[in-house]
Amino acid sequence: MSTNIIRGVHPTRMELILLQRRRILAEKGHNLLKEKRDALIMEFFSTLEDIRKLREDVNSSLREAFKALLETKMILGPAKLNELSINLPHSVQTDVDTRNIMGVKVPILRAKEETQKESIPYNVIDTTAKMDETVDKFQQAIKVIVRLAETETAVRKLAEEIDKTKRRVNALKYIVIPRIENTIRYIQFHLEEVAREDFFRLKRIKATLERREQTSS
Repeated sequence: MSTNIIRGVHPTRMELILLQRRRILAEKGHNLLKEKRDALIMEFFSTLEDIRKLREDVNSSLREAFKALLETKMILGPAKLNELSINLPHSVQTDVDTRNIMGVKVPILRAKEETQKESIPYNVIDTTAKMDETVDKFQQAIKVIVRLAETETAVRKLAEEIDKTKRRVNALKYIVIPRIENTIRYIQFHLEEVAREDFFRLKRIKATLERREQTSS
């Protein structure tokens, strides 16, 4: 028996019918997985393009924020700016959710929205409008950075799912379906051999009976 067939199979007509149905299901599964793989790849490259744009936005927003920071430093002086920065938050609160892309769960990250009055932990009387502008620009930059982190995570998860789907497609194409087809051919060959043996056996029995009839007559 070939090693490239399903082990423990019984060469019967019922097994042959079951395997033929199984092959149809495997081929349908293979086609569906190919479609999923192709859709994931399209989504992957679309998201990569989003990353490129977001990185440009991050660079642009950070340039504006640091430019405003430099101007604020020139107005208030380094000592005053350092004093004010102590009270500023050193972390970002984010809302986390998930969305589904072709069966892949990817995160949705959003920096928590706050009104400007709530988010400024210093006395505005002691500063200038440029300080408020600087804080606002860094808050906007943070939002874009969080969006970039979300998109980069989505790309990583899509890449992992594409790799997994490719392996399943290849396993069906090169292992599962060929093994089913080889097993079908093996059973068909066995059944044909049995049919030939039965045919020749019946032919010999018929010839024997005919000789007996001729002898008795």
